Amino acid sequence: MKARWLTLVLVFLFVGAHAAGDIKAGESKTSTCVACHGPDGNSLATIWPKIAGQHESYLIEQLKEFRKGEQGLRYEPQMYGMSVNLTDQDILDLAAYYASQPSTGSKTPSQYVDLGTQIYRGGLPDKGVPACTACHSPNGKGNELARYPRVWGQHADYSLSQLKAFREGKRKNDPNGIMQDIAMKMTDDEMKAVSEYMAGLH
Repeated sequence: MKARWLTLVLVFLFVGAHAAGDIKAGESKTSTCVACHGPDGNSLATIWPKIAGQHESYLIEQLKEFRKGEQGLRYEPQMYGMSVNLTDQDILDLAAYYASQPSTGSKTPSQYVDLGTQIYRGGLPDKGVPACTACHSPNGKGNELARYPRVWGQHADYSLSQLKAFREGKRKNDPNGIMQDIAMKMTDDEMKAVSEYMAGLH
């Protein structure tokens, strides 16, 4: 009985956190976002991430981290400027809006399919690099409860830049430093291949 009660409380807290964001209100607050991320979160420039369809909890976490500026674990000067004046409610609303938008996919160039498949689905055992599917799921949709982002359809250029940021210690907000540890074991070619593979996810 106690276990069932605890489960219901946890579900209520999780659902309640998501219900706090208002999609319509979020849409009205996107004026500073559209230049880079597009009106629906599907950015056209490959250096800016697609945020349409990204997990709401993940978007909230990242925006709050950007808002911390140099005091946070993911300092991006441009994103700090965009997020510094956002209230907690603004962040909830924006996350709700972009999470509700359909994400567009992409294609993987044929020369990256073999190595990309190997890394994403099997990892690099000899180097201690686990398969990406362990956290980001076989279909690239990630894991919202664990706050592992969806990577399917993401621009390869952006994914590559983030892998390098983890390797160089410029981005440190990964749980238990897992992405930093993985990225430090990968070559540029391996990062490029898996980034291109995730864009299309064959």
